Amino acid sequence: MDKPLFDIPHQTYSMLSQAERYLLEFIHQHLDEIATMSIVTLSERANVSTATIVRLMKKIGYNGYTSFKYRLKQDKKMEDTHDWLGNIDDDIKQVIKKNEEEVTKTIQLQSIGQIEDAVQKIFNAERVYIFSRGFSEMIAKEMMVKLQALDKICETHEDPNIIRVKSRKVGKNDIAIFVSLNGETPELVEACQNLNMRQVTTITLTTKVDSSLSRLSDMTLLGYKTDHSLFPEYEVRSRLSLNVIARILLDSYVIRTKK
Repeated sequence: MDKPLFDIPHQTYSMLSQAERYLLEFIHQHLDEIATMSIVTLSERANVSTATIVRLMKKIGYNGYTSFKYRLKQDKKMEDTHDWLGNIDDDIKQVIKKNEEEVTKTIQLQSIGQIEDAVQKIFNAERVYIFSRGFSEMIAKEMMVKLQALDKICETHEDPNIIRVKSRKVGKNDIAIFVSLNGETPELVEACQNLNMRQVTTITLTTKVDSSLSRLSDMTLLGYKTDHSLFPEYEVRSRLSLNVIARILLDSYVIRTKK
């Protein structure tokens, strides 16, 4: 697998400046446009200096902005070489492409090393706690069932009060996984703070690189989420990218534990 677009260890991310974190979030939200932007245009659009752009690129593993753009163009070229959708109605085609985009870019954001590290931490933990809210609960429950099927002691919690109480009782040899689209759910953030004080390892699955949970967690597995929603008046945005991450993580766990 190619190097992921954002392969950022927690320690490195914690050392990024506020401007660099903002820029990282801006790039994450405008991947389609970045490939055609000059460094000056990006500087103006994101309202940061070109020096900040260069520093960030080096910190996330690229020689500079040009090499990062080249990687984006290569990925885009691979996507465009096949017209899978043929004569499908244009509106339906856009829906399909939106889902394809979320899956493809989520996979690009994953790091083999980070997945391996997460698998090892789960394997070594005495017990796994998975915390989630809303539509993310379905992903958490599927993860729990799969881990239990592999004889791993695991439980999931969705009730805000139980999440807060449980997070103050988790042992140091356990591990906590958070599933949160935007990484800002108050009770989940509070739980992660409690776990940090107890020195419990935390992993977050989210789509927001600069969220509170991302900053607090020992490890963040980042997914890609498009801005468009067919249900703008409700908070029912797609969790497809989080499903993809969960599947990659659990499939990898199966492979490693069998070996």
